[in-house]
Amino acid sequence: MNVGGFLLALIAIFVSAKLLGELAERIGQPAVLGELIGGVIVGVSGLRLVDPRDPTIYLLAQLGIILLLFLIGLDTELDKLLDVGVAAVVVAIAGVAATFAGGFALGYFLGLPAIVSVFLGGSLTATSVGISARVLSDLGHLHDREGQIILGAAVVDDIIGVILLTLIGRIAEGNDLTTLGVAWLTIVAFGFVILAIAIGSYLAPMLVRLIDRIHVARGLFFSSIIFALVLAYTAQRVGSAIIIGSFAAGLVLARTDKGEEIQREVHDVAHFFVPIFFVAVGAAIDVWAFNSKVLVIGFGLAAIAVIGKLLAGFSATGRGLRRSIIGVGMIPRGEVSLIFAQIGLTSGLLTQGLYSAVAVMVVLTGIATPSLLRALLPQHAPTELHGQCDLVMDAPMEDEAAT
Repeated sequence: MNVGGFLLALIAIFVSAKLLGELAERIGQPAVLGELIGGVIVGVSGLRLVDPRDPTIYLLAQLGIILLLFLIGLDTELDKLLDVGVAAVVVAIAGVAATFAGGFALGYFLGLPAIVSVFLGGSLTATSVGISARVLSDLGHLHDREGQIILGAAVVDDIIGVILLTLIGRIAEGNDLTTLGVAWLTIVAFGFVILAIAIGSYLAPMLVRLIDRIHVARGLFFSSIIFALVLAYTAQRVGSAIIIGSFAAGLVLARTDKGEEIQREVHDVAHFFVPIFFVAVGAAIDVWAFNSKVLVIGFGLAAIAVIGKLLAGFSATGRGLRRSIIGVGMIPRGEVSLIFAQIGLTSGLLTQGLYSAVAVMVVLTGIATPSLLRALLPQHAPTELHGQCDLVMDAPMEDEAAT
């Protein structure tokens, strides 16, 4: 991509995100829904101004999701998240099991090879935490008990998804799996989150105090961004997901006495990068390449994705929970599903048609979730990200007793 093409892509991204996001809000829908549709319009299905496969756009989108999860972590109380830990883990495991089994069964029913069916099942497992959290924030329900369960379960989903992705990728490469190898991957994935929070909680206050003493211009801003990037990089290097690292960084920094100040410092840069991710998701869909078979399989995968996560939501433990909201919040699929499909396509196990079917599932679940949550939840003051990631620092906290 040359400089002119890059600038034109950015113009298309921001204009479509702002216009369609604002239009979505004016008709009572979350802004993210408009951003996804805007991506379809300017992407490969429409004006072809944004190519989500271009390395530059891809990297900017990844930076956007890193910053989004960093802000979500900053706005999440670790103690409250731990309070719903058991329910979140139950929802995550139930959702992964149900959707993986459903995807595998669909592949078996279609007469596909077992390894291809495994890829289809794996592509359904992980909830897109960025989409769910953004919608809940836009509606002012991120701090509800149900919102915290969704957030915690989506994080666990992503960890399990990364483990499955690694295991299935090794199978696709012709490698054998051992019990010890599976156990090691699991320990690394979950151990990283625990160690990052434990060690980070010790180091972060020291870092904040050091920045205060040396009086570096915008020191708090740069140090917090670097901290998030370091944990994201470390997560990727140890075999976890980059968004898990940035989320953990936000959780840790939120516990310092500068947590709210860091939010104010960071939100402007997130205001620039976050829409790129959501527009890129929509831009990846080539609706003209769909045929009847692709659409049937795509809708079948989407139905399994929805039903599996709704069942998982009703498995949540605890009194007074609105389990339908938890289930709906777990529906959207995103980057992990597309990575599953991309690996399958690259390895020759998935055809272009099956890859497109997974893309159909991602779009359907991503577009359906905002509308369903909007129908189930009343509109409150935004708790974290509003419109194009504007922070409302003084938004009232939801009364947990009311849930």
